[in-house]
Amino acid sequence: MQTPAKLVIATRASRLALWQAEHVRDRLAALYPDCRISLLTLTTRGDQILDRTLSKVGGKGLFVKELEAALLDGRADLAAHSLKDVPVDMQPPFALPAIMQRDDCRDALVSNSADALAQLPAGAVVGTSSLRREAQIRARYPGLQVKPLRGNVETRLAKLDRGDYAAIVLAAAGLKRLGLAHRIRDYLSPEDSLPAAGQGAIGIETLADRHDVAQWLAPLACAATTACAQAERAVSRVLGGSCQLPLAAFAQVESDILRVRALVALPDGTRVIRAEASGPAAQGRELGEQAARELLRQGAGDILSHVLGTGASAQ
Repeated sequence: MQTPAKLVIATRASRLALWQAEHVRDRLAALYPDCRISLLTLTTRGDQILDRTLSKVGGKGLFVKELEAALLDGRADLAAHSLKDVPVDMQPPFALPAIMQRDDCRDALVSNSADALAQLPAGAVVGTSSLRREAQIRARYPGLQVKPLRGNVETRLAKLDRGDYAAIVLAAAGLKRLGLAHRIRDYLSPEDSLPAAGQGAIGIETLADRHDVAQWLAPLACAATTACAQAERAVSRVLGGSCQLPLAAFAQVESDILRVRALVALPDGTRVIRAEASGPAAQGRELGEQAARELLRQGAGDILSHVLGTGASAQ
């Protein structure tokens, strides 16, 4: 295989996105020490709009469009993303040839006054950017107030520290990657807060016809994480998942058996539907679709209609 002479990685400008891009760069540099690898730093629409929730401004796809434009016009060869920000309905000319080994997938509680959500008094304000987290918190702790929280990790922590919130819930992986693990007061188990599809994993996007880049990226791909991500993203794809829908999907592989758990809820947490499926890890996508169909069988279509104004059917 001919090794690359030069690679350009497109990335968002946030500290967390830069950490991810630098992690990809360092892994590639170890594989191809003679390759010149650089970062193309871009600001996306999702980074610019901070006064409204993602569900009201177009969803997580806002974090990838500018990076995809750089792939299309040749400014970049690949783009590094938080996998949970990558739309599940990716279409040509784009492809996702490598999903790296997942870090901590859990949600984390950050607070200056409590070691657990259960310790917060009634009426305490909890901040989160995610309808998925909001619905699960409301379902388990109906006495708490949940309010929107946007901005990068540092901005969210600053809002907590100035007293806007009693606690905030963030992805544990992001805090750890930024050296902020000491701010974590509690890790929320998947039973308490089922993660988002792809949470904790880095996905690498290219143009579908860049077979050379896909080949160079192949050693970075993690088979187990890829199988889990395929299952999780299949759940979201069947249900038309977006930032407007409180939807969670989380898969684990043990001894070549994949177990995927899925959840859909009303934003106020008054109704939560759960399903799961298990089978060979090689059938991750099919297992995710099976779990999604079970959610629909239990009435998820009614929730979709209520939240999105449209129904859904099994695919």
